[in-house]
Amino acid sequence: MGTIMWLLALFTIIFISLHHLHTRRNRGQIPVSVNYHFTRRCNYTCGFCFHTASTSYIEDPNRAKEGLRLLANAGMRKLNFAGGEPFLYPKFLGEMIDFCKQDLKLESVSIVTNGSLIREDFLRKHGKNLDILAVSCDSFDEATNIQIGRGTGTQVKKLCEIARWCEKYGVLFKINTVVNRLNYMEDMNERIGELKPFRWKCFQVLIVAGENDTEETLRNGHKFTISDGEFEGFCERHRGQPSLVPEPNSLMAKSYLILDEYLRFLDRTGKQPSRPILEVGVKKALESVFWDEGAFLERGGLYDWVKPEMKKSCGKGGREELDW
Repeated sequence: MGTIMWLLALFTIIFISLHHLHTRRNRGQIPVSVNYHFTRRCNYTCGFCFHTASTSYIEDPNRAKEGLRLLANAGMRKLNFAGGEPFLYPKFLGEMIDFCKQDLKLESVSIVTNGSLIREDFLRKHGKNLDILAVSCDSFDEATNIQIGRGTGTQVKKLCEIARWCEKYGVLFKINTVVNRLNYMEDMNERIGELKPFRWKCFQVLIVAGENDTEETLRNGHKFTISDGEFEGFCERHRGQPSLVPEPNSLMAKSYLILDEYLRFLDRTGKQPSRPILEVGVKKALESVFWDEGAFLERGGLYDWVKPEMKKSCGKGGREELDW
Protein backbone atom coordinates (compact mmCIF):
# COMPACT_ATOMS: atom_id res chain seq x y z
CA MET A 1 0.00 0.00 0.00
CA GLY A 2 2.83 2.36 0.86
CA THR A 3 4.46 1.83 -2.55
CA ILE A 4 1.16 2.49 -4.33
CA MET A 5 0.59 5.73 -2.41
CA TRP A 6 4.14 6.84 -3.17
CA LEU A 7 3.66 6.15 -6.88
CA LEU A 8 0.35 8.04 -6.89
CA ALA A 9 2.00 11.02 -5.21
CA LEU A 10 4.87 10.93 -7.72
CA PHE A 11 2.42 10.73 -10.63
CA THR A 12 0.50 13.71 -9.24
CA ILE A 13 3.70 15.80 -8.95
CA ILE A 14 4.73 14.94 -12.52
CA PHE A 15 1.25 15.74 -13.85
CA ILE A 16 1.16 19.11 -12.09
CA SER A 17 4.67 19.96 -13.31
CA LEU A 18 3.82 19.10 -16.92
CA HIS A 19 0.60 21.09 -16.72
CA HIS A 20 2.52 24.05 -15.29
CA LEU A 21 5.10 23.83 -18.09
CA HIS A 22 2.37 23.60 -20.73
CA THR A 23 0.63 26.65 -19.25
CA ARG A 24 3.89 28.65 -19.20
CA ARG A 25 4.61 27.78 -22.82
CA ASN A 26 1.15 28.78 -23.93
CA ARG A 27 1.26 32.01 -22.01
CA GLY A 28 4.77 32.85 -23.18
CA GLN A 29 7.55 34.56 -21.28
CA ILE A 30 6.76 37.43 -18.95
CA PRO A 31 9.17 40.40 -19.26
CA VAL A 32 9.22 40.88 -15.49
CA SER A 33 12.45 42.92 -15.46
CA VAL A 34 13.58 44.87 -18.53
CA ASN A 35 16.75 46.88 -19.20
CA TYR A 36 16.00 49.74 -21.56
CA HIS A 37 19.22 50.95 -23.20
CA PHE A 38 17.62 54.00 -24.76
CA THR A 39 20.92 55.47 -25.95
CA ARG A 40 24.27 54.08 -27.00
CA ARG A 41 26.07 57.41 -26.64
CA CYS A 42 28.47 57.79 -23.74
CA ASN A 43 30.93 60.36 -22.43
CA TYR A 44 33.33 57.69 -21.18
CA THR A 45 35.58 55.28 -23.11
CA CYS A 46 35.67 52.12 -20.99
CA GLY A 47 37.77 49.62 -22.91
CA PHE A 48 35.53 46.63 -22.24
CA CYS A 49 32.14 48.28 -22.90
CA PHE A 50 29.72 45.75 -24.46
CA HIS A 51 26.98 48.19 -25.51
CA THR A 52 28.90 50.61 -27.67
CA ALA A 53 27.98 53.81 -29.52
CA SER A 54 27.29 52.21 -32.88
CA THR A 55 24.31 54.59 -33.34
CA SER A 56 23.25 57.96 -31.93
CA TYR A 57 19.52 57.24 -32.20
CA ILE A 58 17.11 58.01 -29.38
CA GLU A 59 13.39 57.28 -29.56
CA ASP A 60 10.66 59.93 -29.60
CA PRO A 61 9.37 60.28 -25.99
CA ASN A 62 5.75 59.52 -26.90
CA ARG A 63 6.72 56.39 -28.84
CA ALA A 64 8.98 55.32 -25.99
CA LYS A 65 6.09 55.68 -23.55
CA GLU A 66 3.86 53.66 -25.85
CA GLY A 67 6.44 50.87 -25.87
CA LEU A 68 6.84 50.95 -22.09
CA ARG A 69 3.08 50.73 -21.66
CA LEU A 70 3.04 47.61 -23.85
CA LEU A 71 5.71 46.08 -21.62
CA ALA A 72 3.80 46.95 -18.44
CA ASN A 73 0.65 45.38 -19.88
CA ALA A 74 2.70 42.26 -20.66
CA GLY A 75 3.77 41.91 -17.02
CA MET A 76 6.86 44.10 -16.59
CA ARG A 77 7.34 44.93 -12.90
CA LYS A 78 10.80 46.54 -12.97
CA LEU A 79 12.42 48.79 -15.54
CA ASN A 80 16.09 49.74 -15.55
CA PHE A 81 17.31 52.65 -17.69
CA ALA A 82 20.80 52.20 -19.06
CA GLY A 83 23.00 53.19 -21.97
CA GLY A 84 25.44 54.36 -23.11
CA GLU A 85 25.11 57.04 -20.48
CA PRO A 86 21.47 57.85 -19.61
CA PHE A 87 22.30 61.22 -18.06
CA LEU A 88 23.35 62.60 -21.45
CA TYR A 89 19.57 63.03 -21.83
CA PRO A 90 18.33 64.16 -18.39
CA LYS A 91 15.04 65.58 -19.68
CA PHE A 92 14.10 62.36 -21.50
CA LEU A 93 15.26 60.25 -18.55
CA GLY A 94 13.31 62.25 -15.98
CA GLU A 95 10.16 62.18 -18.09
CA MET A 96 10.40 58.40 -18.49
CA ILE A 97 11.02 57.81 -14.77
CA ASP A 98 7.99 59.86 -13.77
CA PHE A 99 5.83 58.15 -16.41
CA CYS A 100 6.83 54.69 -15.20
CA LYS A 101 5.89 55.40 -11.60
CA GLN A 102 2.99 57.81 -11.93
CA ASP A 103 1.25 56.35 -14.99
CA LEU A 104 2.39 52.74 -15.28
CA LYS A 105 2.67 52.21 -11.51
CA LEU A 106 5.72 49.97 -11.88
CA GLU A 107 7.02 48.34 -8.72
CA SER A 108 10.59 49.44 -9.33
CA VAL A 109 12.40 51.96 -11.52
CA SER A 110 16.19 52.12 -11.61
CA ILE A 111 19.08 53.71 -13.50
CA VAL A 112 22.60 52.48 -14.24
CA THR A 113 25.04 55.34 -14.83
CA ASN A 114 28.72 56.19 -14.72
CA GLY A 115 27.67 59.00 -12.37
CA SER A 116 29.68 61.79 -13.97
CA LEU A 117 26.70 63.83 -15.20
CA ILE A 118 24.32 63.42 -12.25
CA ARG A 119 23.22 66.65 -10.60
CA GLU A 120 21.50 66.97 -7.24
CA ASP A 121 18.62 68.87 -8.90
CA PHE A 122 17.70 65.73 -10.84
CA LEU A 123 17.26 63.68 -7.68
CA ARG A 124 15.46 66.55 -5.96
CA LYS A 125 12.94 66.59 -8.82
CA HIS A 126 12.64 62.90 -9.73
CA GLY A 127 13.99 61.02 -6.70
CA LYS A 128 10.50 60.27 -5.39
CA ASN A 129 9.87 58.15 -8.49
CA LEU A 130 13.26 56.42 -8.52
CA ASP A 131 13.86 53.26 -6.48
CA ILE A 132 17.48 52.45 -7.27
CA LEU A 133 20.45 54.40 -8.60
CA ALA A 134 23.36 52.16 -9.63
CA VAL A 135 26.70 53.86 -10.20
CA SER A 136 29.56 52.13 -11.99
CA CYS A 137 32.88 52.14 -10.13
CA ASP A 138 35.58 49.67 -11.11
CA SER A 139 38.31 50.84 -8.78
CA PHE A 140 39.01 53.11 -5.81
CA ASP A 141 42.39 53.87 -7.38
CA GLU A 142 41.79 56.69 -9.86
CA ALA A 143 44.83 55.70 -11.91
CA THR A 144 43.12 52.37 -12.61
CA ASN A 145 39.85 54.09 -13.52
CA ILE A 146 41.69 56.32 -15.99
CA GLN A 147 43.48 53.33 -17.50
CA ILE A 148 40.12 51.58 -17.96
CA GLY A 149 38.65 54.68 -19.60
CA ARG A 150 36.30 55.53 -16.76
CA GLY A 151 36.75 59.25 -16.30
CA THR A 152 39.62 61.60 -15.67
CA GLY A 153 40.30 61.10 -11.97
CA THR A 154 37.14 62.21 -10.16
CA GLN A 155 35.13 58.96 -10.19
CA VAL A 156 35.51 58.08 -6.50
CA LYS A 157 34.78 61.61 -5.30
CA LYS A 158 31.61 61.72 -7.42
CA LEU A 159 30.58 58.27 -6.20
CA CYS A 160 30.70 59.43 -2.58
CA GLU A 161 28.72 62.56 -3.44
CA ILE A 162 26.01 60.52 -5.17
CA ALA A 163 25.81 58.15 -2.18
CA ARG A 164 25.00 61.15 0.06
CA TRP A 165 22.37 62.43 -2.37
CA CYS A 166 20.71 59.02 -2.52
CA GLU A 167 20.45 58.95 1.26
CA LYS A 168 19.09 62.51 1.27
CA TYR A 169 16.37 61.83 -1.31
CA GLY A 170 15.45 58.29 -0.28
CA VAL A 171 16.88 56.43 -3.28
CA LEU A 172 18.52 53.02 -2.84
CA PHE A 173 22.23 53.30 -3.67
CA LYS A 174 23.89 50.52 -5.65
CA ILE A 175 27.42 50.06 -6.99
CA ASN A 176 28.30 48.12 -10.15
CA THR A 177 31.88 46.89 -10.57
CA VAL A 178 33.29 45.18 -13.65
CA VAL A 179 36.01 42.84 -12.44
CA ASN A 180 38.75 42.80 -15.08
CA ARG A 181 42.47 42.43 -15.71
CA LEU A 182 43.25 45.84 -14.16
CA ASN A 183 41.34 45.51 -10.87
CA TYR A 184 40.87 41.83 -10.02
CA MET A 185 43.64 41.95 -7.40
CA GLU A 186 42.29 45.07 -5.67
CA ASP A 187 40.92 44.91 -2.12
CA MET A 188 37.84 47.16 -2.00
CA ASN A 189 36.52 46.05 1.39
CA GLU A 190 37.28 49.24 3.29
CA ARG A 191 35.67 51.62 0.80
CA ILE A 192 32.63 49.42 0.16
CA GLY A 193 32.20 49.13 3.92
CA GLU A 194 32.21 52.91 4.23
CA LEU A 195 29.76 53.50 1.36
CA LYS A 196 27.36 50.71 2.41
CA PRO A 197 25.51 50.20 -0.90
CA PHE A 198 22.31 48.20 -0.61
CA ARG A 199 23.66 46.03 -3.47
CA TRP A 200 27.18 45.70 -4.84
CA LYS A 201 26.98 43.91 -8.18
CA CYS A 202 30.33 42.52 -9.35
CA PHE A 203 30.40 41.43 -12.99
CA GLN A 204 33.08 39.33 -14.64
CA VAL A 205 34.12 41.33 -17.72
CA LEU A 206 32.11 40.00 -20.67
CA ILE A 207 32.88 39.72 -24.38
CA VAL A 208 29.86 40.24 -26.65
CA ALA A 209 30.04 39.45 -30.36
CA GLY A 210 29.74 42.54 -32.53
CA GLU A 211 30.26 44.92 -29.60
CA ASN A 212 33.70 44.41 -28.03
CA ASP A 213 35.16 41.24 -29.52
CA THR A 214 37.56 42.31 -32.30
CA GLU A 215 39.76 45.13 -33.51
CA GLU A 216 36.98 46.00 -35.96
CA THR A 217 34.42 46.72 -33.21
CA LEU A 218 34.38 50.05 -31.35
CA ARG A 219 35.89 48.30 -28.32
CA ASN A 220 38.02 45.20 -27.95
CA GLY A 221 37.63 43.86 -24.46
CA HIS A 222 39.90 40.83 -24.78
CA LYS A 223 42.85 42.52 -23.07
CA PHE A 224 40.64 43.02 -19.98
CA THR A 225 39.37 39.45 -19.63
CA ILE A 226 40.12 37.28 -16.60
CA SER A 227 39.70 33.59 -15.86
CA ASP A 228 36.80 32.19 -13.86
CA GLY A 229 39.26 31.42 -11.07
CA GLU A 230 40.53 34.99 -10.96
CA PHE A 231 36.96 36.27 -10.76
CA GLU A 232 36.17 33.81 -7.98
CA GLY A 233 39.28 34.97 -6.12
CA PHE A 234 38.06 38.59 -6.23
CA CYS A 235 34.64 37.55 -4.94
CA GLU A 236 36.14 35.40 -2.19
CA ARG A 237 38.25 38.36 -1.01
CA HIS A 238 35.04 40.37 -0.58
CA ARG A 239 32.78 37.57 0.64
CA GLY A 240 32.24 39.38 3.94
CA GLN A 241 30.40 42.25 2.26
CA PRO A 242 26.67 41.70 2.87
CA SER A 243 25.76 43.61 -0.29
CA LEU A 244 27.97 41.54 -2.63
CA VAL A 245 26.19 39.99 -5.65
CA PRO A 246 28.72 38.16 -7.86
CA GLU A 247 27.86 37.68 -11.52
CA PRO A 248 30.15 35.45 -13.57
CA ASN A 249 29.92 35.20 -17.36
CA SER A 250 27.91 31.98 -17.08
CA LEU A 251 25.04 33.86 -15.43
CA MET A 252 25.37 37.23 -17.11
CA ALA A 253 25.65 36.40 -20.80
CA LYS A 254 22.03 35.61 -21.67
CA SER A 255 20.06 36.39 -18.51
CA TYR A 256 19.33 40.08 -19.16
CA LEU A 257 16.28 41.12 -21.13
CA ILE A 258 17.64 44.09 -23.08
CA LEU A 259 15.51 46.55 -25.04
CA ASP A 260 17.61 48.69 -27.35
CA GLU A 261 17.22 52.25 -28.62
CA TYR A 262 14.84 51.06 -31.37
CA LEU A 263 12.59 49.25 -28.84
CA ARG A 264 13.88 45.86 -29.99
CA PHE A 265 14.87 42.95 -27.75
CA LEU A 266 18.50 41.98 -28.22
CA ASP A 267 19.61 38.38 -28.53
CA ARG A 268 22.98 37.48 -27.01
CA THR A 269 23.21 34.12 -28.82
CA GLY A 270 24.23 35.79 -32.07
CA LYS A 271 20.80 36.03 -33.67
CA GLN A 272 19.37 39.27 -35.00
CA PRO A 273 17.39 41.56 -32.66
CA SER A 274 13.62 41.22 -32.57
CA ARG A 275 11.37 43.51 -34.55
CA PRO A 276 10.41 46.67 -32.57
CA ILE A 277 7.72 45.94 -30.02
CA LEU A 278 5.64 48.80 -31.44
CA GLU A 279 5.44 46.86 -34.71
CA VAL A 280 4.95 43.26 -33.58
CA GLY A 281 3.97 43.46 -29.91
CA VAL A 282 5.83 42.20 -26.85
CA LYS A 283 4.91 38.50 -27.09
CA LYS A 284 6.04 38.05 -30.68
CA ALA A 285 9.20 40.09 -30.12
CA LEU A 286 10.11 37.94 -27.10
CA GLU A 287 9.52 34.73 -29.01
CA SER A 288 12.15 35.72 -31.59
CA VAL A 289 15.04 36.04 -29.10
CA PHE A 290 16.55 33.87 -26.38
CA TRP A 291 16.24 35.01 -22.77
CA ASP A 292 17.53 32.59 -20.14
CA GLU A 293 14.95 32.83 -17.36
CA GLY A 294 16.72 30.15 -15.33
CA ALA A 295 19.97 32.14 -15.27
CA PHE A 296 17.96 35.30 -14.52
CA LEU A 297 16.62 33.66 -11.36
CA GLU A 298 19.94 32.03 -10.45
CA ARG A 299 21.78 35.37 -10.50
CA GLY A 300 19.16 36.89 -8.17
CA GLY A 301 17.19 38.77 -10.82
CA LEU A 302 14.18 38.82 -8.52
CA TYR A 303 15.04 40.63 -5.30
CA ASP A 304 13.69 43.27 -2.93
CA TRP A 305 13.79 46.08 -5.49
CA VAL A 306 11.31 48.57 -3.97
CA LYS A 307 12.54 51.32 -1.67
CA PRO A 308 11.02 51.20 1.85
CA GLU A 309 8.54 54.09 1.61
CA MET A 310 7.16 52.70 -1.65
CA LYS A 311 6.48 49.35 0.02
CA LYS A 312 4.24 51.08 2.54
CA SER A 313 2.18 52.81 -0.13
CA CYS A 314 2.09 49.89 -2.58
CA GLY A 315 1.58 46.96 -0.25
CA LYS A 316 1.05 43.88 -2.39
CA GLY A 317 0.25 46.17 -5.28
CA GLY A 318 -2.52 43.86 -6.35
CA ARG A 319 -0.14 42.10 -8.74
CA GLU A 320 -0.20 38.36 -9.17
CA GLU A 321 3.02 36.71 -8.03
CA LEU A 322 5.08 35.11 -10.79
CA ASP A 323 4.79 31.33 -10.97
CA TRP A 324 8.17 30.54 -12.40
